[in-house]
Amino acid sequence: MTSETKISKGFQTVVPSNIRKKFDVEPGDILEWRPTENGVEIKFRKKVTFQDIAGMVKAEPTDAVELKKKFQRGEKI
Repeated sequence: MTSETKISKGFQTVVPSNIRKKFDVEPGDILEWRPTENGVEIKFRKKVTFQDIAGMVKAEPTDAVELKKKFQRGEKI
């Protein structure tokens, strides 16, 4: 499948809709450009959001008063 786009005066271009749909490209996604011996390789990368990062961390309930007491006693927190 070949698609063509034109580069504007401001060096901008549009990702064709069939490519956007196939690779699930959305606003905010990143285009990685890698020069090769035969031209350029373009790769799509999803933008990482705060919700993505927050979902990676498993939080445990904490007791601020107990943490302060441990700190004052010199215990490891």
